[in-house]
Amino acid sequence: MNFFSALTQHAFLQHALLGTLLASLACGVIGSFVVVRRISYLAGGIAHAVLGGMGLAFFLGHSPINGALIGALVIAVIIAAISGSERLNQHEDTVISAMWAAGMSIGIIFISRTPAYNIDLISYLFGNVLMIADHDLWRIALLDSVILTFTAVCYRQLLVLCYDREFAGLRGVRVRLLNTLLLCMIAITVVILIQIVGLILVIALLTLPAATARLHAPTMLVMMALATLFTAVISSGGLIIAFSYDLPTGATTALLAALVYLLALALRRQ
Repeated sequence: MNFFSALTQHAFLQHALLGTLLASLACGVIGSFVVVRRISYLAGGIAHAVLGGMGLAFFLGHSPINGALIGALVIAVIIAAISGSERLNQHEDTVISAMWAAGMSIGIIFISRTPAYNIDLISYLFGNVLMIADHDLWRIALLDSVILTFTAVCYRQLLVLCYDREFAGLRGVRVRLLNTLLLCMIAITVVILIQIVGLILVIALLTLPAATARLHAPTMLVMMALATLFTAVISSGGLIIAFSYDLPTGATTALLAALVYLLALALRRQ
């Protein structure tokens, strides 16, 4: 069935397309900060560590996505607190590795102890945008508004923080607080993208469209706008291709993001 004719007939396709477009807003904005600060490993760590929150919520009979949101925020605060502590003197990558391992281990343990195995949990691992419901769209829109408001209010401070953390401190920016809030926004974006591509492939959609935009953007604002546009085109394109050829949506979208980035990189070097 042609995708666009099916789109007019099936509500689940309309929800899926709207969900990808809403997710593009958060992804384009926060993904730009992730790429500029070169903390994609941190975002990947949060994405994988949230399995602990999802597993616990699943074990207790609650929504895995709510567990993912709470778990992601807790993990972001812990990483920010430990990595920013002069007394502990720990590097972010070491802390992220520990949280990554602990979160996934906790999640697997709780999932294994859950009496009734639920196939829906697999969709959170690998993504299934076709399962997005009305309440999911409202949640994504609400989280988008939080991220956009935070970015608008703190944009100048975030810009200084991304390019020169020490200079930001000298300019009176509360670096540790702002860094913690930025990590929380990354955590929220990760939770949004879990429903689009799954936590295994979050890092692809969070970083690759923004990295592609950076190749053509003279300023951060332009980069955010292009990253949002690229994410929307890639995620909706992945949805169309996956639907047309009966492929996994999350994997198709992530692969498309990688191909677009590699093509843009190759064209730039010619």
